[in-house]
Amino acid sequence: MVKFSKELEAQLIPEWKEAFVNYWQLKKHIKRVKLSRLPSQSPHHHRPSLLHPLGFFSQKPPQPDIIQVRRKIMDGTDDEVYYETELAQLFSEEDEVRLFFERLDEELNKVNQFYKRQEKEFLERGEMLHRQLQILVDLKHLLSPDRHRKIPPPSKPSDAASFHHFLARHPDYSEDESKLEALQTNEMKATLEKNGVSFVNSATKAKTKKGKSKMAMRIDIPGAAGPARAITAATSVLWEDLVNNPMTGGCVDINQKRRIQYAEKMIRGAFVELYRALGLLKTYSSLNMVAFSKILKKFDKVSCQKTSENYLAEVKRSHFISSDKVVRLMDEVESIFTKHFADSDRKKAMKFLRPQQQHKDSHTVTFFVGLFTGCFVSLFCVYVILAHLSGVFSPTSEAAYVDAIYPIFSVFALLSLHLFMYGCNLFMWKSTRINYNFIFEFQPNTALKHRDAFLISATFMTAVVGAMIIHLLLKAAGFSPGQVDDIPGILLLLSIGLLICPLDIFYRSTRYCFLRVLRNIVFSPLYKVLLVDFFMADQLTSQIPLLRSLETAGCNFVGRVFKTYPPETCSSGKLYVEITYIISFLPYYWRAMQCARRWYDDNKIDHLTNMGKYVSAMVAAGARVTYGRKEDHLWFAIVLVTSAVATVYQLYWDFVKDWGFLNPNSKNRWLRDDLILKNKSIYYLSMALNVVLRVAWVEGVLHLKVGPARSRLLEFWLASLEVIRRGHWNFYRLENEHLNNVGNFRAVKAVPLPFRETEYDN
Repeated sequence: MVKFSKELEAQLIPEWKEAFVNYWQLKKHIKRVKLSRLPSQSPHHHRPSLLHPLGFFSQKPPQPDIIQVRRKIMDGTDDEVYYETELAQLFSEEDEVRLFFERLDEELNKVNQFYKRQEKEFLERGEMLHRQLQILVDLKHLLSPDRHRKIPPPSKPSDAASFHHFLARHPDYSEDESKLEALQTNEMKATLEKNGVSFVNSATKAKTKKGKSKMAMRIDIPGAAGPARAITAATSVLWEDLVNNPMTGGCVDINQKRRIQYAEKMIRGAFVELYRALGLLKTYSSLNMVAFSKILKKFDKVSCQKTSENYLAEVKRSHFISSDKVVRLMDEVESIFTKHFADSDRKKAMKFLRPQQQHKDSHTVTFFVGLFTGCFVSLFCVYVILAHLSGVFSPTSEAAYVDAIYPIFSVFALLSLHLFMYGCNLFMWKSTRINYNFIFEFQPNTALKHRDAFLISATFMTAVVGAMIIHLLLKAAGFSPGQVDDIPGILLLLSIGLLICPLDIFYRSTRYCFLRVLRNIVFSPLYKVLLVDFFMADQLTSQIPLLRSLETAGCNFVGRVFKTYPPETCSSGKLYVEITYIISFLPYYWRAMQCARRWYDDNKIDHLTNMGKYVSAMVAAGARVTYGRKEDHLWFAIVLVTSAVATVYQLYWDFVKDWGFLNPNSKNRWLRDDLILKNKSIYYLSMALNVVLRVAWVEGVLHLKVGPARSRLLEFWLASLEVIRRGHWNFYRLENEHLNNVGNFRAVKAVPLPFRETEYDN
């Protein structure tokens, strides 16, 4: 039977862990109470203890009022209710018992106050969503085709009088499109004003292309104090056409329809997240109730008294158990979602609100991981034997063979290693209950799991080594190098084709998510930067050797297929050198532009400081590339200085900003206060390993005089060390992000809405 402490740790919400009952600390208090029951070791100081088997209460029947839990209202408001336990006279003489109930009261007050705060926040969010949904429904109704064919009379008596007066004066209104448009515009405004929307002429009105002025729209929130609070359009573009141009030739404009659909999607997603948040709060309530019940039963068992009944009765009367607002709001959200977003189909609505849990890792995936891993090892052994027998690494053919094979092999090997490290990250994040799906905003039912990452990695490596064996066999069979050297390029094209394949095969959702993130990175700073965007951009800064190999492979393949330039152009041509510079800069440039965009959006100076780190890395990368072409003492000194500055900058940012370490005031020496791994020595070893791997560039600038194959192999090992360092960095980076979410109790996404709250003066 699983202990409740293990069950609680497995089921509690990680981001709200600090708000849960500290069950483990209370167990320690009970252990101290249990130790106090033991007879005193000194024969001169033995007093019958209340909790001792021979003590007072062992000789009398239990007293029902041994404890009294009292409610205290602070500041004269019911929202500030605190609980305090008063003990019987003899019972209060036991220090450990008194400390236990003091701590228990603290935990009850903590749970109660947290529940009230979250409940209030979710109720306000529910009211906000209800208002926005009502506005959306009215807009959809006003823009429906049936509304454009005839204009029904307004619902308000005052509006109805104006309406009939207009009909009496203009019997041919149906033929006057401008008047019809004006009437519909006024009707739309009147309908929106019922929901709190007010239209205000700005001092300087915006002009359309046709010269028509536009009205600003705002939605008043009832009950606001001080400066009136309002909800205003997220962007003026979203709603200006809906209000000012309700018709275009008697039909709904396609852009208006798109905006309405986009707004509907946003509100639907917000309802889903609200429902999920309410479910988490309901789970929070039930788990804490069970925790209080379990801990009081343990106390009864140790003290040989029945104190739990009185305390549990008060716990059940407390707000986090007695309040039914969350349940009623969940029912209301279900009803609203079923009506407006599921065509009154409750089963369909529940698929959105309660998506199926993640499927357990399939045994099929595990089987194929083992199969392809075994195939890779076997094929690699076969390749080594064939390469030795065919003599491809002899002095006469070594350079040509390495130039043809190495780039593609390096690309897939580094990519597979990165996927393997990512699989290890996923496994560790899952084991330590780091909610990476929430942090990255992945869908749990389609997100990549660690076995999937291992499968993709093993599949790539098996395909690559298989292609290398086929290349050797065809070469040994007498095919010309011009024919067989295209095999690596064909493999690369097939891989790109699989990446963009629209068919629902081989993790399509993951592939398309990867492409979207790449698009956001490449077009930085045009897109708003999310965590997954700059996290992936950081991965690219560790894959510069892969991008260089990709450039070489593409150059060789195009040159052989179209015969436009000799092969040596891809290793020493002027254009090749310029592209090498660009590739060395691009990942750092993209990451620097993301920092600039984040500074523009958030106005935090830290983002500019972070951008300086990537600028220094760009300078160091450019110096190394130049030194590779001009090996002299001046450039060697420049490389040492720029690389040392960039490395120190990067190490500082790794430890202090990304990992949250080197805090001199931390209770964990030179780490941070909150740690997920129990063994602190792992963190110190990780810091040392990160330093060693960060300075691996030193070997790269020595330019050891070795053969082509060994030189390429050395480059590959250095690139692999950087990939391993990045995978190692990933775990602590996301651990720090997870702990930041925990510190702010962020357990659900803040979904953007088509309207947002703002403030304006009356």
